[in-house]
Amino acid sequence: MWTSGMLMLPLLMLMLLVPSASGELQQETEPRRLPPPGKLDFGYVPAGVYETLAHYEPGPIGILFHMLHTFLCVVQPNAFPHELIVKLAKDKFGAIQTEYQKAIYYEIGFLVCAAVGLLFAVLLPIVGLFFCMCRCCDNCGGEMHQRQRKNADCQRGLLGTLLFSTSLVITIGVLCAYAANQNLSSQVKNIRRLVNSNMRDLHTFVNDTPLQIDYLISQYTTAKKKVNYDLNNIGPLLGGRIHEQLDKEVHPALDRVLNMAGAMRETKEALENVSVSLEVLQVGTGKLNFNLSLVRTNINRTLNDPGCHDEESDATTAQLCHNIRQSLSQLQIGANFTRLPKVNPQLDKMSNVLKTDLSTVVQKGYASLNDTPHMVTDQTRNVVESVQNLVDGIGNNITSFSKAFPVQKSLSDFTISINHAHAKIEDYYPEIDKMDFYRWIGCIALCCMVVLVLAFNYLGLLCGTLGYDKHASPTTRGCISNTGGTMLMAGVGFSFIFSGVQMIVVTTLFLVGGNMEKLVCEPYHTKELFKVIDTPYMVNSEWKNFIPGYIYNDSEMDLTVDSLYSTCKENKGIYSAMRLDKVFNISSFLNTTVFTKDVVGQLNSVKIDLRGIILLESEGKQNLQDFSDAGLSEINYADYLEEVNKGVTMVDLLAFARELEAQTDLMPRSPLQTALKGHIGTLRQIHSQQIIPMEQATKYVRARGALNQSMRFLERTASDLPNKVLEVLDAVDTAQNLISRNATYLINRETGKYTATIVGYFHQYIEWVKTSLALEVAPCKPFSNMLDTAEIITCSFLVDSMNAFWMGLGCSTLFLLPSIILAVKLAKFYRRMDTEDVYDDNDTVPMKTIPSYDTVNRFPRASAPPRHIDW
Repeated sequence: MWTSGMLMLPLLMLMLLVPSASGELQQETEPRRLPPPGKLDFGYVPAGVYETLAHYEPGPIGILFHMLHTFLCVVQPNAFPHELIVKLAKDKFGAIQTEYQKAIYYEIGFLVCAAVGLLFAVLLPIVGLFFCMCRCCDNCGGEMHQRQRKNADCQRGLLGTLLFSTSLVITIGVLCAYAANQNLSSQVKNIRRLVNSNMRDLHTFVNDTPLQIDYLISQYTTAKKKVNYDLNNIGPLLGGRIHEQLDKEVHPALDRVLNMAGAMRETKEALENVSVSLEVLQVGTGKLNFNLSLVRTNINRTLNDPGCHDEESDATTAQLCHNIRQSLSQLQIGANFTRLPKVNPQLDKMSNVLKTDLSTVVQKGYASLNDTPHMVTDQTRNVVESVQNLVDGIGNNITSFSKAFPVQKSLSDFTISINHAHAKIEDYYPEIDKMDFYRWIGCIALCCMVVLVLAFNYLGLLCGTLGYDKHASPTTRGCISNTGGTMLMAGVGFSFIFSGVQMIVVTTLFLVGGNMEKLVCEPYHTKELFKVIDTPYMVNSEWKNFIPGYIYNDSEMDLTVDSLYSTCKENKGIYSAMRLDKVFNISSFLNTTVFTKDVVGQLNSVKIDLRGIILLESEGKQNLQDFSDAGLSEINYADYLEEVNKGVTMVDLLAFARELEAQTDLMPRSPLQTALKGHIGTLRQIHSQQIIPMEQATKYVRARGALNQSMRFLERTASDLPNKVLEVLDAVDTAQNLISRNATYLINRETGKYTATIVGYFHQYIEWVKTSLALEVAPCKPFSNMLDTAEIITCSFLVDSMNAFWMGLGCSTLFLLPSIILAVKLAKFYRRMDTEDVYDDNDTVPMKTIPSYDTVNRFPRASAPPRHIDW
């Protein structure tokens, strides 16, 4: 009864945890899945340490227990009779009449062993009685007469060795029985420690549960702080997201305007470079053109000399003059920059265009766009305050609702039940100790019976061995040897007396302990016992599952002893183990779609107006239009580039001078030749003083390069400039239209994401609370520990020790039978005989040194007739 009470105690205590008023059952609904927000850290639920270690290590005696279990498996190899037990339990053992064959089949091993034990217990004392009566009649070895044989010493040694070996086996059995007896007594003392440890764990469970619930409630602050942080930073968060999305479309348009502003500045710089370079080049080429024209005129005037065309002149000279006159047309400048028009009109227009700083106007557009977060902050201030008030209200609701739930009262009642149960158990300890003492005395008495037989056996062997005299005949054996034989016979007598009682005890303990091991302990470890208890309609014919039927009046709920034990064994929370959602559905209470609908409603009411963002003011647009109308397309870029690419002169002036000098040298000495020589010197002077500087001087090189580069840049810029400006203006208008008219979808989308993030913090808190309730709050390991403790006390302490005791005692009792036989035979070789025979069985020749009829010396105590030689 006490053991079964220990098994039911955890279940009763679990039932006390459930409040009497379960309230209206709420249907759990699956919360709406939300995008994963930033991860919140709620820390770890404070958990007490349970001290009970529901695991038993028997130590060295475990080897004996293992042998015992192996023996029981040999005796009872059949599987656990689940169906038979269920049928017997449901019919209240009424089905035993029809199912007795299955029961006998299952118990056949135990029944056979029990039958053998009972036969042993009944027959051995009866055999002993008849054996004693037989010996009293000088039969069955009772006659004090022994025939001398040549192998007498060998027989005596063999019988002594066998008896000693048998006694050793009996000794080992007694020691095993004694060890099991002592183990049970020592483990009984541990019962109080185990029970107290379990009770302390239950108190830890009761004391920690309110703290854990308070911790769950307090961690709402973590979610609240994060929500308030995001609300206070709605500008950078929501406005930043809106700005980021708008920036993808708007920024390229403003960048194009900014690039156009840079093009304006570069255009003006290019026009200025053209103007300056053109002026420098026009001055240089003007002087050169004047000097070349002057030289050309002078040479023509010289060639008009009579020496060139008079009749008296040399024909060669005339031809040379003609050739020189023909080549004078080459004596001209190459690039004539003076014919190129100035770009002052375009430069003046660009100066007027740049009076408006387009870059500054664009920067204002950037600043207006970047001000989106501030605009969002200003426009959502009232909504943020409303949501923060709702968040505070949610926290107050959680706190007030948790206080309204009768957790503390349930735990207080549970504490009272724990104390009451502990007090009841404490009342049993004196009786347990008293019963254990009586049991210990009884077991010691049984062991002492065997020890008494062993004492006679060992003393008999000792005396018989020490008192042995190889020269003594059976009738002349010494007192010590005779005492040894007497002790062996005394052991035989006590064996007959005690063996029946011992075997009855062994058989009884074997039947009880063996079936306890096979029907209770072993099925508990394999959970077959739980399957029997969890069989539908097993405990109550109206309840499919008796635990939910008893607690919630809903036997269809999937809550079984096996699931409850397994969940608690894993140290999960009692909320999930006991399916307390039937009393308080935390998912329904904290469901995001219900609990945060006001928050979502407030955030969805956010209205953000971005029409205040002006990307490009009208003066910026006009500035772009003025740039388009600056007249860059009116410049003849081909003429400029053509002149830039020409040389300084049409011909190499130095080569022209050498050619002219060569022709002049062919003329006869005359004033004509002298004049031409002078002109040649002038050409060389022009080349060295004007041509070379214009080709190599930095000023002219830079001017030509700047003119070339600027003209090419202006040509590229002017290419389709009106269309380019129009495209930029269209891009700006499109971006502005996106902000002013079509940003609603973007704003709603980003607001939805922001709302999902805010609600996601609540969702994280709710999921964390549900997970913590299921796994960490009120971990019910103490209840599975109580079942395991009851199993340890019942099976490991009581059943294993009891089974080890009967196995050791039974082994000793069984070996009493060969001990009896060997002791009776060996006693014949130790005791002093009344008569003896002097011949071996195969020796027919009389001893030569002793007369055949010397009854005085050979038969001092015998009355048997003399033995003749021919008998």
